[in-house]
Amino acid sequence: MNTGILIIAHAPLASALRECVLHVYPESAAGVLALDVHANDATEATHQAVIRLLEQLRAPNTLVLTDVFGATPCNVAQKVVDGVHSRLVAGVNLPMLLRTVNYRHENLDVLVARALSGGAQCIMQVAVTAPQNQSRKSHDQNHHDHQQ
Repeated sequence: MNTGILIIAHAPLASALRECVLHVYPESAAGVLALDVHANDATEATHQAVIRLLEQLRAPNTLVLTDVFGATPCNVAQKVVDGVHSRLVAGVNLPMLLRTVNYRHENLDVLVARALSGGAQCIMQVAVTAPQNQSRKSHDQNHHDHQQ
């Protein structure tokens, strides 16, 4: 059975990440849940919502992904994650999430390692490409750029 994935993040990040991953893996809807934490949400209400979502996943193992270490989503998650059947990784990003969904059939230790490497390996500086820096030929007056 696949590992359940719960994303807990400041609103609207958790839901947005879930929607992105379901665009790629629509069949994973039941196994990937999200909780958006709003600025005025009571910590106890967030805690209860996390417990309900973990029960809803009905997975033997769960990977909980939060946005910022030390913030409310992570602090609440730390109270419910047991370190045996559930693990917590802070700093979620889309590449990390895509990798975890793709490999959620693997055991929890391997999945945590994949999440960490997927999140870190996909952070990079991208070089500026040449077309943006090239000047336009002056005799090409019929060419128009349409920018959005």
